[in-house]
Amino acid sequence: MLFLLSGGEKKTKKAQTQPTEHSDKVKEIFLSGRFPVVTTDTVEGRAIAKVLGLVCCRGFDSDEAFFGMAARAMKKGAQAIIGYHENIAFHPDGSKYFSCYGTAVMFAFEGSEKPLFPLSMQ
Repeated sequence: MLFLLSGGEKKTKKAQTQPTEHSDKVKEIFLSGRFPVVTTDTVEGRAIAKVLGLVCCRGFDSDEAFFGMAARAMKKGAQAIIGYHENIAFHPDGSKYFSCYGTAVMFAFEGSEKPLFPLSMQ
């Protein structure tokens, strides 16, 4: 009970996690427009051939959460994320906690069309 009345010490942020080995490549692919992340359930002009499932990532940094989610989708072989959502939790100590999630999908290809997904995440 004394802890509640005295205020106690504020929580400190968890130690920053090390970026994944592919984080720079994932960021480059997304920023170049080769890996779409959309809030809608389709990507304009593209037919979805396969749904790979839900991907999500959380962290104290928005880039860590977003690009972590994209990296997980790419590891599954995804070429896009549809239905993207994000949540931010605000804690009393002033920190923020980001959650990003969406559905990883693969596109259908016609004829000799080559896949947009250039990164092997193996």
